[in-house]
Amino acid sequence: MSFRKKIEAVSLQLPSKKVYQENLDVLLSLIERHSDKAVIIVPEVYLTAYDYEHIEAAADFSAKAIEILKEIIGDQIVALTLILKEGQDFVNRAVVIHNHTIVHQQEKVKLFKMGDEDLYLKAGESEEIKPFEVDGTKYALIICFELRFKELWKQIEGVDIILVPSRWGLPRKSHLEILPRALAIMNQCYVMVSNSSDDDMASSSAIISPNGEVIQDDDSNSVEGIVDFAEITKMRRYIPMD
Repeated sequence: MSFRKKIEAVSLQLPSKKVYQENLDVLLSLIERHSDKAVIIVPEVYLTAYDYEHIEAAADFSAKAIEILKEIIGDQIVALTLILKEGQDFVNRAVVIHNHTIVHQQEKVKLFKMGDEDLYLKAGESEEIKPFEVDGTKYALIICFELRFKELWKQIEGVDIILVPSRWGLPRKSHLEILPRALAIMNQCYVMVSNSSDDDMASSSAIISPNGEVIQDDDSNSVEGIVDFAEITKMRRYIPMD
């Protein structure tokens, strides 16, 4: 576990505009505004949304955006997912950027068939969903619909912070609020959810403690909170799970 006692973190909650560059400009301004935050998580495919009609353009823009983000992101950790092209296929790839480098990446494994993701995107391999470490802190990342699969929860047991970039629909808002809270309690860790605030999306971005306490504000574009590593230690000693 990290030697640091506490870090500041923020889960963004943003609508995706039709003009990709406008989305990137907003993200860059928010990264600058939250330059004091150690961890920033961005809603799933925020830069382009699922613009299947223009998927080639979305993938091209996303690839260029990664290079811009790598240039400006230093000590912070920023996690986001993007539509990218891999060979002849398109994927929804999560990237975690730190010190101007991609320190972790994985492709969405569980595609949401109700949203036609399986018709346009290639699924990743489940083995990609695994813990990774940055500066002594153990992280894991689950993309949106993957929250519903209990076997994936098992693959990330023992981490300190779980990042959940999402584009979760409004009709299932309560599910997005229940599942990450259960995950935080079960894994005795922090869970950071970043969801789209488009009109048909659930918002519900949140930072959830190992004890299930939730920081959430559907009216804000930034949900801020503290990750207290002592809380993780306390919960795992108080309720040992082994």
